[in-house]
Amino acid sequence: MPIKTLAWIALMLWMGGSTYWHTCKIKQLCDGPAPEAASNYLVPPLSIVDSVALNLSSPLNFGFKKSMAEPNYYNVKKELDSLASYLKVNPARKTTITGLYSSVEKNATSFADLGLARADAIKQYLVKAGVPAAQLGTASRMVDLAFSPDDSTHGMEFGFVGLQVPQTNQALADAEIHTTVFEPMDLYFPSGSADYIKTTENGKFLVEAKKFLAENKNEKLLLTGYADNVGPENSNLILSQQRAANALRTFKKEGIPASRLTTDAKGESEPKTTNDTPEGRRANRRVSVVVQ
Repeated sequence: MPIKTLAWIALMLWMGGSTYWHTCKIKQLCDGPAPEAASNYLVPPLSIVDSVALNLSSPLNFGFKKSMAEPNYYNVKKELDSLASYLKVNPARKTTITGLYSSVEKNATSFADLGLARADAIKQYLVKAGVPAAQLGTASRMVDLAFSPDDSTHGMEFGFVGLQVPQTNQALADAEIHTTVFEPMDLYFPSGSADYIKTTENGKFLVEAKKFLAENKNEKLLLTGYADNVGPENSNLILSQQRAANALRTFKKEGIPASRLTTDAKGESEPKTTNDTPEGRRANRRVSVVVQ
């Protein structure tokens, strides 16, 4: 067959295929049922309830693009921030964030499933808002999710339980788990003391921080001292300065140059949780360490 004829056949096939794709796949004008989600999708309302102490609701909800873990929480940011405030003043309450996902979605994350990745994204938002990681759990649930015309879905679930508050300074320090140098590690102190309680976890943080700083010459560690509200305010500010300075000296002894360390002190002005209970005051005697 002449080459010219083959070229004409190839051109006609290409034109026919393009017409089919544009008409049937893009405009969806060919015979066959249209996707049900295009006209019937309704955003499920948001509800975050902890018995009678917390009741947050919104006609809107967290949004996720299909097969994506990063949430769009713009429409419910007020409710999410209210949840963060509630947890910070109620250190004995823990919420489990359950991420929903569908069997038709693909999981391209490092998590076991897309639901866990979605739940962790909300958890990280709350941690950055100041909620202790110990108050936040994550879970996932596969459900028959519906999708909107733009391939989005909505929904998260929040459950609450009582959190066992450590009853001693050592137990509180031991409960602080190291995850990454990019998340604050809190070092805890006995009342009136400037020497922080050494644990396996904050030892791991120190080792990783030293390695990170050696590999990233422009980064520093910020050590911020805090105190509870027992005693004069000025004395608590001085004590928080001493705590930060003591932690800096310990880090220097472990081989981190002073030039890579900076300190700040807040005294009793920015408590992590309430000072109205012994447990709360215990949690407020700390130095928070994080990559600056």
